[in-house]
Amino acid sequence: MYPELMIVPMREELTRLGIVELRTASQVDEVLSRKTGTTMVVVNSICGCAAGRMRPAVRIALEHSVRPDTAVSVFAGQDRDATERARTYFAGYPPSSPSIALFRDGALVYFLERHDIENRDAEDIAADLTASFDKFCTKTATAR
Repeated sequence: MYPELMIVPMREELTRLGIVELRTASQVDEVLSRKTGTTMVVVNSICGCAAGRMRPAVRIALEHSVRPDTAVSVFAGQDRDATERARTYFAGYPPSSPSIALFRDGALVYFLERHDIENRDAEDIAADLTASFDKFCTKTATAR
């Protein structure tokens, strides 16, 4: 684990966007056990692809007219209990950080893994996210 002072800017890069940070397993359960609406979960990370690609992509995507009802984050390697609990909701996907999950009515409907993030620019990642928002974050959207 890194000293908290060192990662504050990485946390704030998401919280400034209105993303709520979940730091305990019970906070994760409280949010992800909801069975209505859409929720985006950002698995934040200290790695370079989070800083250079994922967090900027999230910022760009949240400027889109269609967005999830709720946006939360956990910080891999820092808030271990919260991150481990969040990953239990990502059935079928191995641990990946950074990553982004989208839930609709309590079901995982979209997952962007690290390999979908690294080596791509923020605009391309944001395009994938906004396409998922358009597909799953509207009242007429259907789960896959």
